[in-house]
Amino acid sequence: MNMMAKIVEQSELCRQARIARELGSPFVAAVLEAGDRQLRKAPRTADLFANWPSDPSAAALAMRFNGALHALARRGMPPALKALYRREHDDYDGAIGAALAAEDAFIADWMGHPPQTNEVGRAAAIGAALMVARRKFGLPFELFELGSSCGLNLNLARYAYDLGGMSAGSLDSPVRIAPDWRGSRPASAPIDVVAARGVDLKPLDAGDEKTRERLLSFVWADQPKRARRLQYALALARRFPPQIDRADAASWLTERLDSPQQAGLCRVVFHSMVLQYLTEEDRLTVVDGIARAGARATLDRPLAWIGFEWTSQRSEVRLSLTCWPTGETKVLALCHPYGEWIDWRG
Repeated sequence: MNMMAKIVEQSELCRQARIARELGSPFVAAVLEAGDRQLRKAPRTADLFANWPSDPSAAALAMRFNGALHALARRGMPPALKALYRREHDDYDGAIGAALAAEDAFIADWMGHPPQTNEVGRAAAIGAALMVARRKFGLPFELFELGSSCGLNLNLARYAYDLGGMSAGSLDSPVRIAPDWRGSRPASAPIDVVAARGVDLKPLDAGDEKTRERLLSFVWADQPKRARRLQYALALARRFPPQIDRADAASWLTERLDSPQQAGLCRVVFHSMVLQYLTEEDRLTVVDGIARAGARATLDRPLAWIGFEWTSQRSEVRLSLTCWPTGETKVLALCHPYGEWIDWRG
């Protein structure tokens, strides 16, 4: 099958466009659909879609493409694309076709790197799970995060939350997260973090202007509230720099979990939208390492594992919590991928 035949056959951009529209982002949906129609104008980018070596959905290929176009629009080039993103016209095909033709190399290079959205909206779900663990064990937390990116969610105890009308977190924080809450509310409990450390293959620095611009480019262009919240979180991270190690998640976590755990602290491993980017071997290493650490847990040195991840069929995003020493697992909630709503089941 030649490349052009594969382009016609592929529908990853249209698939993601349908999801974007369902998630309330019609502008992003229209951008992706126009990109699918105009893709032939960017041979290098088209080749990435036609010959991506792994699952393009798991690799978030459409979101890489969307981020590249948003980055170009934020830089003001080409002018027609900038005007489209400012809603000064609605010629999606004309503006995106021109951008693909002029900036094929930029878009293809951008798509060579996985998205690092570091969505702080997900912190509400993680924080709610921490409240459940706090009520279970009555202890403050030591956090280990996998795939920290810029480390913004390592600062989750510094954010203010409205969880279905219940206030939590740091109430005077400039970062305010109020997801659309469905179902009952979690029982109130402090989000008390004593220590927080993360890992990423390529950690991002909130103090770097290019990093901030990249993260903002991955925010969907028709969601200005998310962009403002991200800007506040980045400013807070410059005041309180997160601790992030440059390493692979599997080996780093093994080392962290093998380190002595202080009595009177609940050790927590958490991750959001990370497992899909790990190799099968690394996923097994992570899961086995957590299970081994759980087997060593005691009531004064408990372990909790919080996941905010797609199911294997990518049908829904689940917030799960496993606590040791019992090893009991609960699905606490179904969630919007960016945390915009939480359907609490806990």
